[in-house]
Amino acid sequence: MTRRTLGAGDLFRLGVFGLRTRPTRVVLSALGIAIGIAAMIAVVGISSSSKAALDRVLDALGTNVLTTTQAQGLVAVPPLPVTAVDSARRQDVVEQAAGVGLVPEGRVYRNDRVPAAASKGLGVMAVWGDVPGVLGGTLASGRWVDPAPDAPAQVVLGAGAATALGIGHAGPDSAVWLGGRWVPVVGVLEPLALAEDLDTVVFVPRGTAEELGFDGHPTAVHTRVDPERVAASRAVLANAISPGSPQDVGVTRPSDALAAKSATDDSFTGLLVGIGGVALLVGGIGVANTMVITVLERRAEVGVRRALGARRRNIRDQFLVESLLLSFLGGVAGVVIGVGVTVAFAVGQGWPVAIPVWAVAGGLGATVVIGGVSGLYPAARAARIPPTSALAAV
Repeated sequence: MTRRTLGAGDLFRLGVFGLRTRPTRVVLSALGIAIGIAAMIAVVGISSSSKAALDRVLDALGTNVLTTTQAQGLVAVPPLPVTAVDSARRQDVVEQAAGVGLVPEGRVYRNDRVPAAASKGLGVMAVWGDVPGVLGGTLASGRWVDPAPDAPAQVVLGAGAATALGIGHAGPDSAVWLGGRWVPVVGVLEPLALAEDLDTVVFVPRGTAEELGFDGHPTAVHTRVDPERVAASRAVLANAISPGSPQDVGVTRPSDALAAKSATDDSFTGLLVGIGGVALLVGGIGVANTMVITVLERRAEVGVRRALGARRRNIRDQFLVESLLLSFLGGVAGVVIGVGVTVAFAVGQGWPVAIPVWAVAGGLGATVVIGGVSGLYPAARAARIPPTSALAAV
């Protein structure tokens, strides 16, 4: 009698039949795999969506903004020269430039009855040019302060300063107590993503600042430079602002700080992916356990098949296919759950949905590997069952 070799189709049908006969156990075992895959895809997907949202913000704000300040170090350096903003504007690489200068003695209050010590830590800064325009900021209401040195007294509130002072919008009825007099609020800024330290600041014309004791030296010069020459612009600005001692000038790119802030999340992402990997491992152990029990329960069936002429490799392949199918079903469910969680979270946050293809492909690939590894021992054990085991069914 010629023994018929089982084809791939036969093995697939046998595998499906083996799983259908134990649906509850199959669902519980596949759930372990699904949880691990879902955790990995959700973590990677949410992290990628967050970074895509940051990239979108940076594209809107621009990555060609450079901020020039005093160099930081152990040795004290002189302040930026009073001509720093004008020097920056004259450079070919600079498209826009604006500056701010801290008024050390400037104190602003909601009204004239607030104690002098209750300043809420709000700073007062003189301005050169359109600061929010250079930094990619917008006004929540009103307009930007008149940058002319002889402009009448007026203020624009940073987002944090407006909140601290309880002023929600600019208008004829909005004013603050500054320098012993009422000064109208002509504008309120939205938060500045590229200069969060300016959110708790009140901006005034230089003439008003000088009345408060301002010495005329800018604290920071914000420039928007040629996007193709950002790296070279650092040295150009330092030399232009302080020709004799460019080492006393520090030039930074605010967008780098935002990118670095996002990069710190990578360690947490790696940790969570590791947790997902552990869950995946536990799921694989569950699959192996299920297949071992299945082999023990079906000793009589295997014995009958062996007695009817089934080869050892046929038995081994059948149980290996069952293990692969079980893991694959869990992997597909995990991918669906992980993608669903990522989409729901990203949409809820207003982020673009970004799920790397490698995460989905890697997740399904991991299930195949885990299914194969988990099924090797049970399949080999089933293949060693002798035909005489069929007597146990009698």
